[in-house]
Amino acid sequence: MITIKEVAELANVSQSTVSRALNGHKSVKEKNRVKVFDAIEKLGYQPNAFAQALASNKSHSIGMLVGTFDGPYFGPLMHHVEKVVRQKNYHLIITSGHENYDEEQESICFLNAKKIDGLVLTSDMMSDADILQIVEKTPATMLMNRYIPEISDQCICMDNEWGGYIATEHLIKNGHRRIGCVTGQLSKIDSRERLQGYRNALEKYGIEYDQNLVVEGRFDHDGNDKAVRRLMDRDSSITGIFCLNDSIALAAYGVCHDRGMKVGEDISIVGFDNHTYSQYMTPSLTTIHFPLEDMACQAARGVLNMLEGKPLSNINTRLFPTLMERGSVKTLSTAEVTTA
Repeated sequence: MITIKEVAELANVSQSTVSRALNGHKSVKEKNRVKVFDAIEKLGYQPNAFAQALASNKSHSIGMLVGTFDGPYFGPLMHHVEKVVRQKNYHLIITSGHENYDEEQESICFLNAKKIDGLVLTSDMMSDADILQIVEKTPATMLMNRYIPEISDQCICMDNEWGGYIATEHLIKNGHRRIGCVTGQLSKIDSRERLQGYRNALEKYGIEYDQNLVVEGRFDHDGNDKAVRRLMDRDSSITGIFCLNDSIALAAYGVCHDRGMKVGEDISIVGFDNHTYSQYMTPSLTTIHFPLEDMACQAARGVLNMLEGKPLSNINTRLFPTLMERGSVKTLSTAEVTTA
């Protein structure tokens, strides 16, 4: 096994100079830095990560707290954050709070015990005050899909309200006026924002908001078929349904199939998120594209910028969803609108 001592001897510098060069100290002269890395390349030396951490007082690890490991939302976020930080030789330590306040707090304690250098955070359960305390302890923190004014430049947010608006507007522009809405858990801020976008679109186009056409479901798979049935049983005149995520839309497809209804003909459905499977549904789902990859990459770059002492001015903290128009929305004729 090659040691620092052997690198130092070949480079004709001290062992402390090798250590400082490995850890990026600016005090190392450029000619010595070149000699050290030439020697490393010749010897094939692999620095011990633990020793580097002790020498630099850095772990070269970044923590990430997610709501759950299940479902199609957090997987891509974790993948893209990890991809970005590894390019800068950081390792990602991921833990889940399982959408539970106490477990989120335990997860933060676990990450702190690992001496993380930075943190990528998602949380629906902790208060703003809780998160501000976390940022005080770990300043290089980026928050995803949530906005806190005190740390506005460290929050990567998507405009969920705009997404809800353009989804509903698409149905309206295709002649639909009796539009149902199946939400996610209304305890979640993104669900409330998407619902507000639905309401804004109705108001803009002079359609009265009807609470009877809104049913609360879940962003996971549990019980969404029941929520869709409840909505459809309440009002048989519904011609379109805005589902606040693609999992709910998938459940709506199943309910329509069970009732002998053809999506895109007998009823129109718009989802939200643009998960991979949405394009393979029959018919392919018209949905709102959530820029998950962009959100993850911006958050990871924000943490790295702070660790490198760079400003956050080049980080895009506000992301906008877009409509993915496919085959699940029918354009109603004047006669069909009148009948509905």
